[in-house]
Amino acid sequence: MTAASEAAIAFEHVSKRYSDGSRAALDDVSLVIAPRTFVAIVGPSGSGKTTLLRLVNRLADPTHGTVQVDGGDVTAADPVQLRRRIGYVFQGIGLFPHMTVAENIGITPKLIGWDAARIAQRVDGLLDLVRLGRSYRDRYPQQLSGGERQRIGVARALAAEPKIMLMDEPFGALDPITRDGLARDYRALHEQLGLTTAMITHDMTEALLLADRIVLIRAGRIVANGTPAELMQPGADPFVTEMLDMPLRQAERLQALRSQA
Repeated sequence: MTAASEAAIAFEHVSKRYSDGSRAALDDVSLVIAPRTFVAIVGPSGSGKTTLLRLVNRLADPTHGTVQVDGGDVTAADPVQLRRRIGYVFQGIGLFPHMTVAENIGITPKLIGWDAARIAQRVDGLLDLVRLGRSYRDRYPQQLSGGERQRIGVARALAAEPKIMLMDEPFGALDPITRDGLARDYRALHEQLGLTTAMITHDMTEALLLADRIVLIRAGRIVANGTPAELMQPGADPFVTEMLDMPLRQAERLQALRSQA
């Protein structure tokens, strides 16, 4: 097991309460994410998944406990500087509509002082990397499909060469075919670039197919943390069994339908 000091991301006895103190969004969570690992964080709505991710780049701060990135306590870091070295992709994408694709991708490198030539080279390389091509440079977000906008969102998150990527339901709003293709392409990028990825998803099938490890959260607590094969062993927590049985039941029904064709 990777020690917290060697981890890309580490949570140590972290709790987060809402401002009125009524309930904990996270309750005594400890989790270590090793470098170059793809971790899927799965749980029902309101379970604390997004709060967990927001603590990493200081969009929120813990009420108790510590969150570390590359061995350093995030609360000791400047939030802006921290966010510029961590990629963040979310379902809403958030591309600036008045900026071209190239300007959207290049915004963080520009903010941290890259020169124009280096930014242009990075933009071209990323457009190739996300399988769109350089002809997209001068288009605007409203000229793109949902899948294309999401690819630009991934490219923008990668622009300043982060080693950590946070992804909050990044493919959830896409049609199934686009979602599957983009998810597989991102997994290939994760491997190619040696990234550490923490991805929130409601889709257990997506988690099983993409992730090295799956973290299941319920009511602010981690109830399971393991590889897909480990979590599918018999004798798991009933909640874990229920979450894993769903995609298996769906696969069985699909197979039955195919056999009737």
